[in-house]
Amino acid sequence: MKISIVTAVFNRASTLEAAIRSVQTQSYRNVEHIIQDGGSSDGTLDIARRLATESTSIVSEPDSGIYDAINRGIRRATGDVIGLMHSDDVFANPHVLSRVAERFDDPNIDGVYGDLQYVSAKDVGYVVRYWRSGEYHRNNLYFGWMPPHPTLYLRRQTFERWGMYDASMRISADYDAMLRYLVKGGIKVAYIPEVMVKMRTGGESNRSFSRIVSKSREDLSAIRRNGVGGIGTLILKNIRKIGQFVDKDG
Repeated sequence: MKISIVTAVFNRASTLEAAIRSVQTQSYRNVEHIIQDGGSSDGTLDIARRLATESTSIVSEPDSGIYDAINRGIRRATGDVIGLMHSDDVFANPHVLSRVAERFDDPNIDGVYGDLQYVSAKDVGYVVRYWRSGEYHRNNLYFGWMPPHPTLYLRRQTFERWGMYDASMRISADYDAMLRYLVKGGIKVAYIPEVMVKMRTGGESNRSFSRIVSKSREDLSAIRRNGVGGIGTLILKNIRKIGQFVDKDG
């Protein structure tokens, strides 16, 4: 089984090397790394090219935002299974992709996901939040549950049948897509009960009050268009984050 890892990046010279090395040190070897650069000007491309191996594919071209870039990367991917590695993130350990591959040995499984740790931007060893996903139950979607997007791996057929990310959304296209796959697609997912990814804090969605408002609007749109509730679901989705701070030590 070939796993494609897509990294959409723009001007992330300070963190990209760690993300690339995290992919390259995985014990599972049948991996291709698709790097989709948006036209960086800060040395990001130099780092990507310096670290590239025969399994790395790099394209640099203008895009209309992160979800457009991710879609471009997915279209270039040749793997049986596709997942993401954001340029600010790293795998929690060298065996994450081996665990993913093991779960996909079951032909009835369409996707897998696990737990996520939000870590300090300056020290990935310092945990700020611990997102313990838990097993998937469809009814939980109405109570604001969702799998951590950076931990989600899907068979290629899921994207081919149910589409990629709605690039007209600037912040919540991942939430919208996951709801679409789970509700409209009815895909079968398996939970890996361990931390798969460490994600640096300081992401785009929470960098300002206006971004938080925009994210809430897009979240509500995703909730409604996928038929999993309304404003109550949105409120519960945000309340769930409180426990992640309390349980940050796992």
